[in-house]
Amino acid sequence: MAQDHPQPCTDPHHHVDDADGFVREVEFACAERGLRLTPIRTEALRLIAAATRPIKAYDLLDQMKAAHAAAAPPTVYRALEFLLANGFVHKLESINAYIGCHHPRTAQHSVPFLICDRCQLAVELEDARVVALLETSARALGFHAQAQTLEVHGLCADCAGGAE
Repeated sequence: MAQDHPQPCTDPHHHVDDADGFVREVEFACAERGLRLTPIRTEALRLIAAATRPIKAYDLLDQMKAAHAAAAPPTVYRALEFLLANGFVHKLESINAYIGCHHPRTAQHSVPFLICDRCQLAVELEDARVVALLETSARALGFHAQAQTLEVHGLCADCAGGAE
């Protein structure tokens, strides 16, 4: 159902706010889909979910080395590839960082993100109208979209001093 106004992701039936709950949702989704969530993938997922901001791959690697001394860039990138391919995390291309998907048990989907250029806060919006408009426009041009991530940069309310 389309909303009248864009909203931060708040769907109580699918949205997971805590890192452990998020990992449990992904574990359940993996069991449903017959996917293998290895300890390294789980650790990467947990660290991404616990981060207060989108996390870069090398920052993730530094944190993973604490639990897995042998963690190396290829290990982290393989884990990220799995998590991305299965819709458990999003990659914010413009800042080259990763953020957990608010709906890890649903099929692949696309969402707009608002990204603060000062503090790097990323807010996942739920606005079916934006997604539908992009899909409709692409189809009208004969374009067959395979993925869609819209990133809007600016300042969050805190960084902008609360000004709207």
